[in-house]
Amino acid sequence: MARKGKRGSGRESREVQTTAQASGKSTLDGRSFLYVGGRDCQVAHLRQIASNFGAELIHHDGGLREAVSRIDTVLPSVDCVFCPIDCISHDACLRVKTGCKKFGKAFIPLRNGSKSSLERALQTMNERDA
Repeated sequence: MARKGKRGSGRESREVQTTAQASGKSTLDGRSFLYVGGRDCQVAHLRQIASNFGAELIHHDGGLREAVSRIDTVLPSVDCVFCPIDCISHDACLRVKTGCKKFGKAFIPLRNGSKSSLERALQTMNERDA
C-alpha cells in the first residue's frame, strides 16, 4: 500500500514567492547562504527559492565531487548554512558545524533535502527578522 505523504505543492511555492514580493522587500535581501548536501538535481530550484527572497544561495555537494575543505573557504563569506540532514555525509556535516562555530555563523539543519524544507526555513527567517 502506498503511503500518502505531505508534499510541497506549486501553490505553496507561489504563496512564498508572493509573500516575499508583496512586502516589496524581504529582510533576506542581499544575504547569502551556503547549502551543503542535498540533491544535485534540485540546486537550480533551491537557488530560485532563495532568489525569491532576494538572497543568494551557494551550493556545496558535501564532498561527492567537491573537496570538503572548500567549505572552509566559503564559510566566511556567507550569513548562515543550511544542511539537509538526510542528504549529507557525516564528515561534511561535522566540518560545517565546526566551521560555523569558528566563524560565528548560524547553522540551520533542515529535516530533509526537499524544496519546501528550504522554503519554510527562509520564510521563518524572513518573518523573524521583519
